This record gives sequence, C-alpha cells and structure tokens, in this order.
Amino acid sequence: MDRDGVLNVDRVDYVYHLGHFIIPEGVVEALKALKEAGYLLIVITNQSGIAKGIYERKDVQLIHDALQEASGGALDDLYFCPYHELHDSASLTRKPGSLLIEKAAAKYDVDMSQSYMVGDHERDILAGTRAGLRTIRIAEEGTVTQATFLVKDLLAASNIILS
Repeated sequence: MDRDGVLNVDRVDYVYHLGHFIIPEGVVEALKALKEAGYLLIVITNQSGIAKGIYERKDVQLIHDALQEASGGALDDLYFCPYHELHDSASLTRKPGSLLIEKAAAKYDVDMSQSYMVGDHERDILAGTRAGLRTIRIAEEGTVTQATFLVKDLLAASNIILS
C-alpha cells in the first residue's frame, strides 16, 4: 500500500516530521484486521522530498516507526523511492513504475493474484496494475480511475480485501 494519503493524512508540503503526522480514523483498525487475517502489509511509497533536499531518509524511517508503533507493529516492510526525475535521476522504483512492488513480491514470495495495491493516486494504481495486482483507490466518490475498486478510506478498502 501507499503511505501518504492512505496510512496518514497527506500534505502538499510533505509529511516528514511528527508534527505533521496524522493517522486518519480507521487506519489502525484496518491494519490490525488485515494482519490478523494473515496478510503481509508492505508500504510502497514515493519520497521525492529526499531528492528535492527537503528531508532525509531518516525522516521517512521516523514516520514509518510512528506508524509501526500506532499499529502494534502490523507493517511488514517499507520500500521507498527517494528519486525524482527533475531533481536527481529517473528510476523504475518511482511509481507508476512497479519495481519496488516486484522487489517486495520476490523477497516475500507474494502471490500477486491474491494481492492488492491500495493507493490514493492514479500512479499507485498504475504501478499495482503493472505488477499484476488488484487495485483499490482511496479517493472521493466519482473520481475517474482504472482501479478495480474506489473507496473513501483504508477501512473501506480492508473490508473489500477481507470479503
């Protein structure tokens, strides 16, 4: 799943310190329910603020650690792309590229046909589709998307996955 906009409230000026870190209602409940059902929970996130010099890799880990603490350690791994083509280099690890999903799938021997990508942007959906996953987009009702499902939040996404 994506991070910003899915697991925490997204900001235009990036989420990289705890003062801006807000977990929406239902996220912890959704993560715990998915974990209890046996799902691997892997975060795949673009973090271009690193390439732009706004924050550092350690700041990404700080937010991840806070998510882990809040969810009781429900997240299995974190993969992030620190690159941006306009600031340092292009990378297939940057969504809509699917390389980070493919790396995680190889490491954990993931059955892609039984897996989902949950994201709040179309680039998340494209990355998931390229990797062979079913996709769930978190966005307002009526949003145009190529996702398999469109829902309002992670709790609604978890209900689809668990059904």
